[in-house]
Parts: sequence; C-alpha cells; structure tokens
Amino acid sequence: MTAPHPYKRASARRGAAVLLTGSLLLLGACQGGEAEPGQSSAPAENAEYEQRGPITLVRGKDASGYTNTDVKAWNDAHPDEKVTVIELPAEADGQRAQLLQNAQVKGEEFSLIRIDAVWTAEFASHGYVDELNPADYGLENYLPTTIDTVTYFDKVYGVPDATGAGLLYYRKDLLEKAGVAEPPKTWQEMKDACAKVKELPETSKMNCYGGQFNKYEGLTVNVGEHIASAGGHLSQDGKATVNTPEAKRGMENLTSMFADGTIPKAATTWGEEEGRQAFQNGELIFHRNWAYVYSMAQADDGSSKVNGKFDVAPLPGMDGPGTSMLGGNSWAISKFSKNKGTSRDFIKFINEEERMKERTLATTAPPPLESLYNDPDITKDNPYFPTLLESIKAAEPRPIAVKYGDLTLAVQDSGYGIIQGTKPVDQGLADMQAGMEKSLTN
Repeated sequence: MTAPHPYKRASARRGAAVLLTGSLLLLGACQGGEAEPGQSSAPAENAEYEQRGPITLVRGKDASGYTNTDVKAWNDAHPDEKVTVIELPAEADGQRAQLLQNAQVKGEEFSLIRIDAVWTAEFASHGYVDELNPADYGLENYLPTTIDTVTYFDKVYGVPDATGAGLLYYRKDLLEKAGVAEPPKTWQEMKDACAKVKELPETSKMNCYGGQFNKYEGLTVNVGEHIASAGGHLSQDGKATVNTPEAKRGMENLTSMFADGTIPKAATTWGEEEGRQAFQNGELIFHRNWAYVYSMAQADDGSSKVNGKFDVAPLPGMDGPGTSMLGGNSWAISKFSKNKGTSRDFIKFINEEERMKERTLATTAPPPLESLYNDPDITKDNPYFPTLLESIKAAEPRPIAVKYGDLTLAVQDSGYGIIQGTKPVDQGLADMQAGMEKSLTN
C-alpha cells in the first residue's frame, strides 16, 4: 500500500470528498457499500461488467488524431468488441452539454465518455457514471493530482487519461536576438521583453501575449490563473474567494494588459485553437496554452512558422512564477450503457504503461503516470517534461462543485465583462463572488 499523498490544497477544497492515494487499495476491497444519495452504486462484481460487445468512445475533437490509433489496435485484436469513436465539439462547454443531454434521457448511445476534470462531481452526484474499482486500473501508480480529479465523496468515478498545467510558449529566437537572456518570471518582465523584441525590424506587427479569453471554460481557467498569479484563489474550503485584494490585483493586471495592447482585443474571441494558430503563424511573442500545442508548433510539414524557434516556461506571476489551473480529462463509464466489461477492458488496454508512453511520444499530452515524465525516450524530444511535471504538481485545482456549470458561468459572465471594460473590476468581482456562492450553496 502506498503512503497517503500530501495534496492538501485540493483536500482543503473538497473536505470529506477528497480521496487520499493511500486509500485506493482500501477502496478496492470496500466496493459495494451504500452510495451517497444520488450516486451510482459500485460495479465491483456487477453482472453488467460481465457483458461484452461493441461500444462507443465519446470524446471532444481529437486534434492529434491519435485516438484512432488506439482504437484500431483494440479493434484488430477484438473483432467482436469493436469501439466506434464519436467526436463532440472542440470546446469543453459544447462537450458537456451533449454528454448531459444524453445522460438525462438515459441514452445507451454513449458507452465510454471522456470528461473534463471539473465535471466529476456533477456526473457522479447525479448517477450519470458508474463508480469504479481502483484496483482494476492500477491507480495507485498515478499522480495524486490526477486521482483527486476522478474522486467524489471518497469514491472513484473515472480513470485519468491526461493531466496538464498551462505553459508559457515563447519565441526563443526573438528573445535571444533582442538580448533577453531568459523567459520572464513576472508579467512585468514579459512586458519588458516584448518591448525589446518589438524594436526588431521584423516584429513590428507582432502582438505580445495571448491566452484563452473567449467566454467559455478557457476564460474560467485564465481568470483563475491571473488571480492565482497575484496570490488569490477562485475558492478555498468550498467557499468562493474572489472578492479579495489579491484577486483584485490579479484582475487589474489582466485588464491593464488589454488596455495597453499587451494582449490584442482579438483575444477576447480566442479559445485554445485560435491562440495556437496565432502563435504558430508567427503573430505572438508569448502564448499561454496546454502541452498539446508543443508537437503541433514543432511540426515540420509547413503548418507551423515557429518550428525550432520556440520554447516553454512556467506561467508568469505578479512577483515571481505564476500558478496554473489544473487541467485534465478522465475516462468514465456511462451508467446507462451496455457492454460495460468491454468499456472497462478498453480503458485498461489504452492505459497500459507502454501504450501510454507511445501515446505521449506521439501527442505530447501529459500522462497521469509520473514515471513517464523522466523517461529518456520522452524527454529526448520533450525536454520540458520535468518542468511540466513540477507545474502539474503545483497547479491550482478548479473549484469542486456539483453545479459546476453554474459556477463557471458566474466566472465567465463577470470575467468577460471585466476584460471587455463593461464592468469595473470591483463590481465584476463582487458579482462573480455572488454567483459562485449561489452555485456552491444551492
């Protein structure tokens, strides 16, 4: 049995809902107890998990295309248990809407669903996904942060597929040419670096920085990161904490970057892909995004103008390195699906360490297994992985809420008003606080 993990920041947020890594093996032996109200019961030796046959794999748009590689390998070996891929929209909000719609009508069409880290409480509390036996999946070997994202009231409802923390992509070639020795650790250092780079004749039309500032889940992440970069938090101990001096300092800095042109106005329409494309097209000096961008920006097929010209670093903060919001996705089994034995076995198949390693090499998506971050085959082409691991370990979880959809809308509504300049920072944070409190208490 492994020792309990020390991820106390998440524990403070969730209270009794947090699962210590050391309890995973105990859970495997205790499955089948009475579930919390509204939750599904443990599958353990449930007869449903003896059923095998065709299933569907439902996920957001796969920019890497690698899902089909895993599915083909399974289908070739299991012709009577074929997996069919159903792709949902690229943005998280659209994925969540379709998954909830199917669950609310108890649809059998979705078998194995890929859910965002912040949806676990919502899907588990409503009984939309099955409780899983951790011992079936070897979860004791996973990063503690990833285990927390699949846990609700001390029970596991998913298997981590990928994790992540935001990274600062930057034009290393331009910084070096402008005499900037190292990537910025603070927002002010970033602004100063941009000013030096923009003195170069070939960079006059480039923008300084871009993130995800359209009104969707990406905005919640970026707002949370800017608040965290100033020492604040979206929530603590299950309570909203955005109406604070620290949060105000972070949001005032964000609005100032829009006001002075550090961030282009166009970024208020950007999600992950729009920002990625702007960076790859050579339009940005700095860009905040997830690890998946690395391999795409390094492509040598002509799709990226920055191949070999960029590097990554931790996000900046107000007074030193910043803090990312924790990202990630997990595989969950729909309560209403058939052939659950196949769903379980397919998860185990694609999360075998060697297959996970191959997937990481192909996509650079951060894996849930800590051992892979220092694997020489992976770090050879992804030298930033050890730094990414530390960023993941230190990342700030998003609030845990059954009504997460209402909570994130409260952040998005007020956050978008603040960056658009239609709401003063004080009023916007007060409104955000009130909206978050309502979603956390009702």
